[in-house]
Amino acid sequence: MLILLYFILTISLYWGAKWGYQKTKKVYFSPLLIAPCLIIIVLTVFHVSYASYNDGAKWLTKLLQPATVALAIPLYRFFPILKKYLSEILFSVFLGSMMSIIAAFSISWLVHLNKSLISSIIPYSITTPIAMGISSKIGGVPTITAVFVIMTGIIGMIIGPWIIRLFRFKSEIARGVLLGTSSHGAGTSKALEISHAAGAVSSVCMVLTAIISFCFSPWIYTHFLH
Repeated sequence: MLILLYFILTISLYWGAKWGYQKTKKVYFSPLLIAPCLIIIVLTVFHVSYASYNDGAKWLTKLLQPATVALAIPLYRFFPILKKYLSEILFSVFLGSMMSIIAAFSISWLVHLNKSLISSIIPYSITTPIAMGISSKIGGVPTITAVFVIMTGIIGMIIGPWIIRLFRFKSEIARGVLLGTSSHGAGTSKALEISHAAGAVSSVCMVLTAIISFCFSPWIYTHFLH
């Protein structure tokens, strides 16, 4: 019974936050920010352990992977556009992905974080299910990685549109590359608010970023951390 209750609680809080975001369009009402905070408050007030809560919520976590696969729908719809700009997209995503990995490693090394924390932070710009897998593979802590992924998504949702306005990005391709490469699923959600074309490009960039990071993160761990 409690498992079902935690499951319903999570969905209710998420949809409530989503309704608030759709009504206000204010980033501080983003479900990524509001729902986790409310869940933490509820668990703390009622003294519920995370293990007990996760018995019900883990089924939603398992849906992250098929949800990521579902992003192939806009890819199919806008395939001609993606094919036309494929080389530009690949170069931009590769450069952005490598900069992300190098920046995470460099900053973590400069502030003298231990190897486990560095490994947890490196995949911060990848969508959650893949980032947690990479983190586990290179010796990180997946739960810490998930926190940094969420933080990156929220920051990307805030800063991304501001950068687009500041540099006057007119191209839907450029907008999609920016948001998808830097802030994964949250950025893709914001890109879809801008236009379907930007959302499709962002989806591609999010997947490509995950593939590139999956290939290079273990190499960086082996040569610089191990």
